[in-house]
Amino acid sequence: MEADMKNLKYGMVGGSFDSYIGDIHRQAARMDNLAELKAGNFSRNLEKSRKTAEIWGVEPDRVYGSWSEMAEKEALREDGIDFVSIVTPNDSHYEIAKCFLEHGIPVICDKPVTSHSRQAEELLKISQDKSLPFAVTYGYTGYPIIRQAREMIEAGTIGELLYVRVRHAEDWVISSVDPESKEELPWRFHPEKVGAALCMGDIGTHAEQLLEQFTGLHIHRLLAMLGTWPKRVLPLETNGTVLLDLGDGIQGELWASQIAIGKTCSPGIFVIGSKGSLEWTHETPSILRYTPLNAPTQLLEAGRSYTSEDSQSLCRVSAAHNEGFLEAFGNIYRNFCEDLLAKKYHIPGKRLPYPTIRDGYRGMKFIEACVESSKKGNVWINLE
Repeated sequence: MEADMKNLKYGMVGGSFDSYIGDIHRQAARMDNLAELKAGNFSRNLEKSRKTAEIWGVEPDRVYGSWSEMAEKEALREDGIDFVSIVTPNDSHYEIAKCFLEHGIPVICDKPVTSHSRQAEELLKISQDKSLPFAVTYGYTGYPIIRQAREMIEAGTIGELLYVRVRHAEDWVISSVDPESKEELPWRFHPEKVGAALCMGDIGTHAEQLLEQFTGLHIHRLLAMLGTWPKRVLPLETNGTVLLDLGDGIQGELWASQIAIGKTCSPGIFVIGSKGSLEWTHETPSILRYTPLNAPTQLLEAGRSYTSEDSQSLCRVSAAHNEGFLEAFGNIYRNFCEDLLAKKYHIPGKRLPYPTIRDGYRGMKFIEACVESSKKGNVWINLE
């Protein structure tokens, strides 16, 4: 991008000053100086929203009492926002995203993108009809070494793909939910807020997208077994084991858990090919384990000269220095913003991919298929 190009302007719905995920989005958006926060409806509480704006340097006249007002007024401004970042609970993503798309404003949204696949499909159609970019923040896919793995697989380095094992394991539910407590459970535990799934929607979709972005494969069919701890307290699942049919005879398995004691945040993937294997874990996010057939394992490190040009372009620090989740999240914002800038200023050339509304739609289909499979007694469900 040209050095003197103006930054994009963006607004945020949700994500007030005391919001964890809101701050993640805000820091990720400003990491490459490509976007400035100029407007917001940060909270249903207007005073809290105004306080957030004051802390983050947003002008008072661009703090709105509702997201619908924000979409309408920003669309009419000559200096209106170039995109909106949606960081509200799951149940509101659809109507907010639809409103901004209908006002011609591109969207970047937290996952899962909607509560139902039919809503995600509608957003996909609107974004396509209006040619509006729509990103979904599957943050773990933004690590540079994930791009390296994808390019190695596409180049045939590990041969014909045979098997994939992917996971996302955490212990926060079993370590933080007190079955004896009389206090109301947080919003994540309420079906009317999150939809039909807890674990598979919250982190299972991260594993599903890690598989897709790492390998380029899509899930054709699945068979799921979901379980809940403790059943008498939580209405939705906290653990899921899923068998996968990835097409062309490629098998897979996916495990997502929020009761995995000892695992604070542990996504990972292992891919077996006919000529070798690749393995990545979040505990060492800059390292890709590459094992050629009948040869010693090699540890490929992000940022090294032997990695691909695209992978290197995503690195923010020199090799041997640690990069983390915030930087990976920032890469999704960067690729999205560069796409918007290229469209706005008609700049040709290659741009790096990011998870889109199409990925969000497949994520919703994945969640619903898992729930359906489990409820029907662990049967195979088609996704494609």
